Amino acid sequence: MKLTVDCELNSQLLGSQHLAQLLAKAKLTQQPMPLEALVCNQYGLVSEPDYPIAAIAASADGLDVSNAYWLRADPVHLVLQRDSFSLGEPVPLQVKPEYAQPIIASLNQHFNQDGLTFLIGDSGAWYLRVVQAPGIQTTLPTIAIAKNIYQFMPQGVASAKWLAMLNEVQMLLHEHAANLARESIGEVAVNSIWLSGGGMLPSAIRSQNDVNLLVADSAFYQGLAKWADVPCQSVPDSLECLLDEAGQHSHVRLQLSELQLMDDAWWSSWWSAMLQALKNRKIQQLTLNLGFYEKTLIAEVKPLDLYKFWRSTKPLLSYLQ
Repeated sequence: MKLTVDCELNSQLLGSQHLAQLLAKAKLTQQPMPLEALVCNQYGLVSEPDYPIAAIAASADGLDVSNAYWLRADPVHLVLQRDSFSLGEPVPLQVKPEYAQPIIASLNQHFNQDGLTFLIGDSGAWYLRVVQAPGIQTTLPTIAIAKNIYQFMPQGVASAKWLAMLNEVQMLLHEHAANLARESIGEVAVNSIWLSGGGMLPSAIRSQNDVNLLVADSAFYQGLAKWADVPCQSVPDSLECLLDEAGQHSHVRLQLSELQLMDDAWWSSWWSAMLQALKNRKIQQLTLNLGFYEKTLIAEVKPLDLYKFWRSTKPLLSYLQ
């Protein structure tokens, strides 16, 4: 079996000895694009001007995408710097339904007359449906995190209109009752939204790559499987379960979410199991796509690579310079 693993690097993974051991044996390449863009490229999706991530995700998130134009409208916290704002992590913020619903209701009450409809998917993700293409190009949030947001705001012929709209959103959210409630329990305010992944649902075509099973809990990957006409299942409790359940598939693509990777014991057991499965040749080729803000580190490992004893283990950050 070939196994491809997609995940965003976090502080735990950056310090993982198991992952460092794998990278020391791997063939490494780096792509100057965020992980989501890499995945879209590998499935033949075109940026026109955005990758249609929102529509693909919404199609698997309990929403009727029809022929509308969709954008992700991630709830975010903008951090005031000396003379600018930066995009704080995480993106999106995790917002409980009792806070998300009144915020969405307020946004719809204000913007419905402009043909804008905000919606919450079954996963809790926020979306914006518009009646026609908005005439803007957006930036994936992983590119903008912790940076001055000025250069990453919507661009294009209608950018002035949309920048004004985002200013109105921020005014609506300022001292919103739901935000006051969040801050009272120590959570940061949702003081803006981040638009990205705009587009209509592309025509359904079969993917040109050889992945024949997607394993993921995210709406985007589930929508991608639906669009590419390949089976999809949830992430099991262990890699051993995955290898047992997916044994008939020649190439499995696994997406590990940020929430899963925050569990130290969980991800540590997965990485050590991957190393053991390579040694036992249950995995004939392991590809790790490791997203790190605006770039992606790609590591390819085969069983024989594990015997490259002359390669020393290095800190993971040294591969990301």
